[in-house]
Amino acid sequence: MAVHNASFARGLRLRRLFRHGDGRLLVVPLDHSVSDGPLRRGDLDPLLGELAGTGVDAVVLHKGRLRHVDHAWFGDMSLIVHLNASTRLAPDPDAKYLVTHVEEALRLGADAVSVHVNLGSREEARQVRDLATVAGECERWNVPLLAMMYARGPRISDPRAPELVAHAASLAADLGADVVKTDYAGTPERMTDVVRACPIPVVVAGGPRLTEPDAVLANVSDALRGGAAGVAVGRNVFQAERPGRMAARIARLVHESPRPPGHDNVDDRLALTP
Repeated sequence: MAVHNASFARGLRLRRLFRHGDGRLLVVPLDHSVSDGPLRRGDLDPLLGELAGTGVDAVVLHKGRLRHVDHAWFGDMSLIVHLNASTRLAPDPDAKYLVTHVEEALRLGADAVSVHVNLGSREEARQVRDLATVAGECERWNVPLLAMMYARGPRISDPRAPELVAHAASLAADLGADVVKTDYAGTPERMTDVVRACPIPVVVAGGPRLTEPDAVLANVSDALRGGAAGVAVGRNVFQAERPGRMAARIARLVHESPRPPGHDNVDDRLALTP
């Protein structure tokens, strides 16, 4: 596996994040409760218990939730602490604000951190600046950074337009992210162009809730055929009738599917060893 100037600590955390050693990643974001309200009835802890051991590589949580979940679930699942937030009730729900920082995330046990940026939003400038600031903190503390990058705002008519998805992904790389999560570009062929133009692993967002599990798996398969390093599936896991079973099915697809032609060098985008 290629080495690209990673410190020991950063390399160790990246190796823990990409724990299967295949350059593939399945993330289950569970940060939606800040923007949308409770994810499900009851406690979040049993959900984490269902996800642990299914092949999920990491979950995304806000800092306060960590007080209410069992640390035992993270024996074979990484913790990504999300650093910024907004609610759908805000005057501009596309504006994201930092609510914690890298050092606090480390104190809480994070293996990595994440930041959400909406290109085209009215407050894009501050979000881009925040991303750059967090990337600098991650460099200082040797923490992997997942940048969640989307084209969203009053001037955006098609957030899945390939040129916008490619722009979002490249911006994450330019400002220092290790992995970028972004929208699917519409077809595997268009996604291939996005992935090839981006020097860091691209993870495709799971999108809105779908009622048919087979439709979710088809979307995951299309993303992988487009060369994505993996997927980040939230609603289509935690709102599934059996979240653990759904997560396991997605994990098998992510980690057992062959790489498409021309994407065999995906590991060269990672610096997993010092």
